[in-house]
Formats: sequence, C-alpha cells, structure tokens
Amino acid sequence: MPMRCHELDYELLGSEMQLVEIELDPGETVIAEAGAMTYMEEDIVFETRMGDGSDPDEGLMGKLFSAGKRMLTGESMFTTHFSNHGNRKRRVSFSAPFPGNIVPLNMAELGEKIICQKDAFLCAALGTQVSITFNRRFGAGFFGGEGFILQKLEGDGLAFIQAGGTVVRKELNGETLRVDTGCLVGFTDGIDYDIQRAGGLKSMMFGGEGLFLATLKGTGTVWLQSLPFSRMADRIIDHAPGNGGNDQGEGSVLGGLGRMIGGDR
Repeated sequence: MPMRCHELDYELLGSEMQLVEIELDPGETVIAEAGAMTYMEEDIVFETRMGDGSDPDEGLMGKLFSAGKRMLTGESMFTTHFSNHGNRKRRVSFSAPFPGNIVPLNMAELGEKIICQKDAFLCAALGTQVSITFNRRFGAGFFGGEGFILQKLEGDGLAFIQAGGTVVRKELNGETLRVDTGCLVGFTDGIDYDIQRAGGLKSMMFGGEGLFLATLKGTGTVWLQSLPFSRMADRIIDHAPGNGGNDQGEGSVLGGLGRMIGGDR
C-alpha cells in the first residue's frame, strides 16, 4: 500500500524563473527530478533511487517496472530523495530548467490525483506516486502536444509542477475549454481530454494556430501555460544566425561584420 505523504512547508521565490524552497522537519523527505536541486542546507542528505519510494514494500521487480514507465515519458528512471538527517528544520530548493513558474498542488484538496504533461513534474513530498497514464483516445495521443503518454501524480501531500511563462488556472463546471495543445500543463481527474480539428481546412492550413486544438470538458481544474518550452525553442532555432534566421535587428551590422571576420560567409 502507498504510504501517506510527508507534510511539507514551502516558499516560492521570484516571479518568473521561480524556485521553490522546501522546509523539512527532522526525518522528512522530498523527492525530485534528477538535476532539479538548486541549493540545500547542512544536514540534508540526498540519495538517488529507482522509483518514487511511495510504496515501502515494493520489491525489485516493482521498482524496475516503475522506472521503466518513467523512461517512457523521457524522464530519468531515477528520482533523487532529499532527507533531513539533522535535529532541526532545514531547507532545500528546486527550480525548473526553463523560464516560467512553479505551481504548488495540494493533492488532498484536488482529489489526490493530477494528470499533467510528461515533463511537468518537479518535486513532491515522499509518498507521492509518480507514474504514467495513457490517453484513452487515439486522436488525442496521436495529434496532441502532450502525446499519448501523460504523467499521473497521486497522493495526499504537496506536489509541484513546472510551467513555461505565465500560469493560468481555470475552473470548469461542466464547461468546455479549447486550448493550444502545447499550452496544457495539467488537469484534475474530473476533466475529459480530447483533440479536435482547428476549424475548417483553410483555418487549419493558414490560421497559424496549428492543425488541432486540445478540448477539455467536465468539472474540475485546468492549468495552462502561456509559453511552452517547445514553442520558445522553435523561435530561438528559427532566429539563430546561420540557421535561416533574420540577420537584421539589434546589432545586425556588428553581427554581420563579426561573421565576415570569423569566416562565416
């Protein structure tokens, strides 16, 4: 049986490019994605483990199966466990690898289950189960920006997910919301997720909004992001010198001269 989650205190620091600072009582543990830690105080000990540690009685085969499922999302098969081995409160902080915000989730108040995009998970109280779920509809899996495989977070403690740009929280009460597929961060269990065509053929081909939109319907909470990392990466690549990008703009004369000196013709 999965364990009850450790109770955490936290503070969000910054406006954009946020990090979350978590206060651990003696004996408390937080789990995080590998490489997410920013700093930690003395007495905090970290250990890389296979799986999320939510089931203390899980055997080796169970851990291997859980780690294999995490690999399907493109994440590391390991998580890092940070524990306070001292006799007083200590702090450890985590940050996202791209510009944006961190969303704290009180899982007990949200039905103890959240579905989110595959790279959204940042950290959570020990006892949180981090697994995957497959979208029920082939269309959503084949065309959706979130893909066929989504992450599932289960537990009764605090969890933190990361989002690009500004985060928008929407409460649906039997309503339908259509969003760009890449702008979806996560949703609660009462929301049905599907993919639909973005209007007629002309709108799909020339509208600039993509061929498909994500449709969210039901009763529950939805989190959206204004700047998906994939969109930001595409803009950077498109405007990179030597990659078909625009050489005009700020510093264009010096930039062009520098490329001539450097032999880039």
